[in-house]
Amino acid sequence: MEAIAALGAVDHVGLNKWETAIETIRLLKPDLYVKGQDYKDRSKDVTGMIAKEEAAAIEVGGKLHFTEEIQFSSSTLINAHFSPLDDSVQSFLAGFRERFDADTIVADLEALKKLNVLVIGDTIIDEYHYCRPLGKSSKSPTISSILLREEAYAGGVLAIANHLEQFAGSVDLITCLGAKDERREMIEEKLSPAIKRTYFVRPDGPTPIKRRYLDHYLSIKLFEVTFMNDEPVSGALEASIIAELEKKLPACDLVLVADFGHGVMSTAIIDLLQKSGKYLVVNAQTNSNNYGFNYITKYGRVDYISIDEAELRLPFGAKREPLDGLIDKLQEITHANEVQITLGQKGSIYRRGKSQSLTPAFATRIKDSVGAGDAVLSVTALCAKAGMDPAVIGFVGNCTGSLAVEILGNEHPVYKKDLLKFVKHLLK
Repeated sequence: MEAIAALGAVDHVGLNKWETAIETIRLLKPDLYVKGQDYKDRSKDVTGMIAKEEAAAIEVGGKLHFTEEIQFSSSTLINAHFSPLDDSVQSFLAGFRERFDADTIVADLEALKKLNVLVIGDTIIDEYHYCRPLGKSSKSPTISSILLREEAYAGGVLAIANHLEQFAGSVDLITCLGAKDERREMIEEKLSPAIKRTYFVRPDGPTPIKRRYLDHYLSIKLFEVTFMNDEPVSGALEASIIAELEKKLPACDLVLVADFGHGVMSTAIIDLLQKSGKYLVVNAQTNSNNYGFNYITKYGRVDYISIDEAELRLPFGAKREPLDGLIDKLQEITHANEVQITLGQKGSIYRRGKSQSLTPAFATRIKDSVGAGDAVLSVTALCAKAGMDPAVIGFVGNCTGSLAVEILGNEHPVYKKDLLKFVKHLLK
């Protein structure tokens, strides 16, 4: 923006605060809406927004104009000369470009809209309370702070449903809220309206809430408080969930289980899904509330698993053993043909059968890692069901994770248009 503002012909520069240019066009009512010639070929518009932006310009009395300048791809120049990625990642991408092209991967991701997904799991409300530390309390060895602002996001299975909705044809959600603090209005506001949702309400607790207190200046987490009843659902409530699943299972292409260990995934519900014959995707998360009590190994019939390294090591008490052997054990217990192990800054391992590949991480900025694994799970689950090449699934998963860690908590999903752009950027 500063470089543009420095041009003699430019009087004013403004930052578009919306996801697309449509709102800005309607606000400014320009005579000309100008795009570079690389947008002229509508078939290469991965976002699908050029036609809508042109319609908005015509609507306010303007027109779309394409420049005819000498074209230099900024992505190609940046990747070649100014990339923040280290040499090992650049070497990986060079080899990957020789095997796969961006247009084919984009087409495969677009084709995921044929899939219908049934997703079930634990709802989590992620709260962020921003404070300013004032100093030590005069009567106790604690830091006194003043609350400045607070934000709340739809996490857990809600965030996964929002990610899925960006790519799948339809998303059907089943989850539990808590009667003692439902948060239904907030959930409805944050959940994509395109998602079909069925809420069951348990009378013996609140909707799970994870409240994080942060230093507002550094965004450092000070501590966290959790509100929930994590007893597994039972009785009439469990029977109602099972009845709803039996009604919805025939119409779906795959079932995704988001098991955070907060009570929705009872033994009977797990048994039903494993016997359903549907393509079954599972993440059984280890977190501070269920540490040591929510292992992926409680599932005995799964098609695709996506977990992190700790969630692989803990069930086997294997702190230092090589990951290859642990993945073998996991496949033997769960019968999963496809497994992804996310390794944080080290990237990820993707295993299909006995063949596997290692993909490096592409993230250069990490704002918040909360929910990144859920984003990776959501997109790679669809890719696995579609039968995409394992190397491509690992690549797409790490692209998704790179975008997710730049999002605070679950403020919004990884948008499909952003993922498609990122894929094209890396492969130029």
